[in-house]
Amino acid sequence: MCGIAGRVNFLSGAPVDPAHLRRMCRLLAHRGPDGEGTHVDGPVGLGHRRLAIIDLSVAARQPMSNEAGTAWIVFNGEIYNFRELRRGLEASGHRFRSQSDTEAILHLYEEEGMKCLDRLRGMFAFAIWDAQERTLFIARDRLGKKPLYYLLDGDGIAFASEPKAFLADPEFTPQPNLEAINHYLTYQYVPSPLTAFRGVQKLAPAHYLLVKNGKVSTERYWKLRYAHKRQLTDDEACEELLGRLREAVKLRLISDVPLGAFLSGGIDSGTIVALMAEHASSPVRTFSIGFEDKEYDELPYARLVAQRYGTDHHEFVVRPQASQILPRLVWDYNEPFADSSAIPTYYLAQLTRQHVTVALNGDGGDENFAGYDRYVANVLAGQCEWVPRPLRLSMEALARAMPAPRRSKSLLSRGKRFLEAFAESSERRYARWVSHFSPSLKAEICTEEFLRAAGGSDPVELLLDAYRASDAPDLIDATLDVDVNTYLPEDLLVKVDIATMVHGLEGRSPMLDHGFMEFCASLPSRMKLRRRVKKYIFKRAVRGLLPREIIERPKMGFGVPLDHWFRNELKEMAHDTLLNPQSLGRGYFRPEAINRLLDEHVRGVGKWHYQLWTLLVLELWHRTFIDR
Repeated sequence: MCGIAGRVNFLSGAPVDPAHLRRMCRLLAHRGPDGEGTHVDGPVGLGHRRLAIIDLSVAARQPMSNEAGTAWIVFNGEIYNFRELRRGLEASGHRFRSQSDTEAILHLYEEEGMKCLDRLRGMFAFAIWDAQERTLFIARDRLGKKPLYYLLDGDGIAFASEPKAFLADPEFTPQPNLEAINHYLTYQYVPSPLTAFRGVQKLAPAHYLLVKNGKVSTERYWKLRYAHKRQLTDDEACEELLGRLREAVKLRLISDVPLGAFLSGGIDSGTIVALMAEHASSPVRTFSIGFEDKEYDELPYARLVAQRYGTDHHEFVVRPQASQILPRLVWDYNEPFADSSAIPTYYLAQLTRQHVTVALNGDGGDENFAGYDRYVANVLAGQCEWVPRPLRLSMEALARAMPAPRRSKSLLSRGKRFLEAFAESSERRYARWVSHFSPSLKAEICTEEFLRAAGGSDPVELLLDAYRASDAPDLIDATLDVDVNTYLPEDLLVKVDIATMVHGLEGRSPMLDHGFMEFCASLPSRMKLRRRVKKYIFKRAVRGLLPREIIERPKMGFGVPLDHWFRNELKEMAHDTLLNPQSLGRGYFRPEAINRLLDEHVRGVGKWHYQLWTLLVLELWHRTFIDR
């Protein structure tokens, strides 16, 4: 697990400045605290920051070359089947100088070219410079666990694990991408291939980029398919599910450094810990985080799993200081990122790193098995489409006129949100539920100048396009497919990658093993959501592994009391920041609309904490990266 960076000046042929490359690497030093390496050959430069996990010796340092020095690689990630690949490559005559997975990728590329991607099992972002073919080959893993950004300019291409690395170039002037900011307001993240920086792009998950003969092209090499369904009984599905997940967990226990697991108190992380315990020769190290506010505290449930499996359990109760940690998060996350669960994730990773270097987690369980309430709600709403549209429109209008309930997780609050999109199609309804700024609110709060400069595109089309691209046979699987291609890689995986890597911690996600996900996609949706029971088949499969209290408890989420903060400790900061002449001078938002959101939230007549957090993060991002 590392940070990578590089330049190939394929247009100008200008030599890469080694000092520039080193500056890029130092801006990524948190991703690789164990060492730095560079390789410069005329117009080609590759840089690497190392977090040593597999083969801690100097032989595994990067950039790494093949025997002849004609191909060079920088790699971020882990390839879990590298030993199997190595045996086949050695049988074909390849000689290895290290015990690392990096070298297996490089030799596999020599053998199979870009087709090597089909053989890799794991998480990765890498760049290979092929000197013989004068080709740059950059690739990102299937689900998007590892990030990769790139920038095209007058000399050629620069790339890096994080866009802050481009600040090392004095010729790069960071400017906001207003189209991306428009999408951010809707989704709380910037979707691929956009970034918040004008001219910088993300390589999308399951894509590779090729620079050859002066041309740059990108290609998708994998997509999860839902159309083909296997005919299994519930018992057969449970048996295969556990067998596949056991293998995925076992593969992710390969490490030359201390290893443990995040344990949230939910069914997903609890199952991972249970399966780790089956393979462990000593107690599994588990790490949980709690809060003084019991509404957000899961420690008692995490403790049940820890006691059942006799883990070496570590609990941390944190008292987040939002005004202090927020500026740090803005810098660490590079782009505007408003998922507030980044705060507890950040603290959990920070504290876990004091004990281990690798931590497994339960990410992916909800997207594989329909674990969110909104999946149930969308099905229920679809069953009510027999209600005449005029009546549904009237119910929508009534719901929007209702004052916001004091508790955001109350039944009344959920009912209001449900009815506010009642007349929409299933796809648009879902898009509305996952949006932070509705079209009407965005029209009220944003200036006409900003919306015009942002290009006028409707961010909702992003999700509608994902629905259109899905081969799923029904709404449930189609919605899972949409989340796998949007919310999972752009929000959840970004959150975990940054929170872990900023502390030099590697996160591993067995439920995001692509083979396991292909199996889950092949299951009929009735095995995932059955009579309003979420994750039906998964709960049935693991009922012998976890206490009943864990399996039957409602999903809690990993939240923080934002609504309380904006009425108390963040009240003055939000007001002073969002209504500051510097902020209003950007011309994005109408001051009277911002003032209304702040006032209504403080007085308790509106619930605008998510929107205010989104706006606050955006302004601090401008001050950090654009104003500098």
